[in-house]
Amino acid sequence: MTRNRRRALVAGGVAAVAVLAIGGVGIAQAVSGDSESPVTGAAAEHAKTAALDAAGGGTVLEIEHQDGDAPGVYEAEVRRPDGSTVEIHLDGQFRQVGSTSDDDSGGEPENEANDD
Repeated sequence: MTRNRRRALVAGGVAAVAVLAIGGVGIAQAVSGDSESPVTGAAAEHAKTAALDAAGGGTVLEIEHQDGDAPGVYEAEVRRPDGSTVEIHLDGQFRQVGSTSDDDSGGEPENEANDD
């Protein structure tokens, strides 16, 4: 086997591995739904209203698509009037399906699910 052919085979193998790795990451992300992308438009307004109602008022800091760590379709981070922060989990019809204290300490959820 010539030196150039060997280099071409090695380069082709490396390229194939890179393509498979990148494709695998993309497929894994698409299947898992881990998105954390911001919600915009009418959906954001509905989610904001529902989250403020569920939190008992406050300020919405961000609204994202659910990242797979809790139930629901949307998650809204709300700073309550007392300064605490809560993550409200909403389903596709903007109903609360759970909430988590969002103090970034890794504490236990306030309410994992709402069985209304």
